Parts: sequence; C-alpha cells; structure tokens
Amino acid sequence: MNDGDEQLLRGRVYGHDHDDPNPGPLPHQTYAALVGGPLDGLLLDITGWRPEDIEDGVALMTELSRWPGGRALYDPQPGEPRTSGPSVSCRFYYSGDTP
Repeated sequence: MNDGDEQLLRGRVYGHDHDDPNPGPLPHQTYAALVGGPLDGLLLDITGWRPEDIEDGVALMTELSRWPGGRALYDPQPGEPRTSGPSVSCRFYYSGDTP
C-alpha cells in the first residue's frame, strides 16, 4: 500500500467508497477503530453488536490484503477497556490475512 492509499483510508468507515460524499462516521453509530494491517485507520460500524460478537473479532473482505479478494483478520485485545454508546468504543487489531 502506498501513501496515497493510506490517505484514502483515514477516517473512513469500512464499506464506504473513498468517493462517497460522506464516508466518515455518523454521530449516532458505534465504531471499532481498525489498527494495523491493510485497513489501518478505518472505522468498523459495530452498532447493535452484542459483546460476544465483538469478542469474536472479524474477517473483513479487502483487495488490500495479502490475497486480493481475501480477508483481513482483526480482533480485540483481551481486557482492553470499551466504552458504550455512540462514537469509537473499542479497537480491533490486525492479526493476519486469509484467502
């Protein structure tokens, strides 16, 4: 990934296109910040997720992973504090790629 790619990702919500007129977070939604890996800097909308869903982590489709069209794996850190309500409530950390 080059510097231009990184700039397109910062502050954007996963699943929104870079040319979306409003790719950023909405004030009434809850997000996990993605840390490291190909999706570093993106936010993942976790509004309505149960705590056990958050604990499971995610496999997110991306063309930027080791395998284009594969998935980047992100997991929460055990014991890391979380907030409730709208805004960024937790962080998911990159743990690898899968085809």
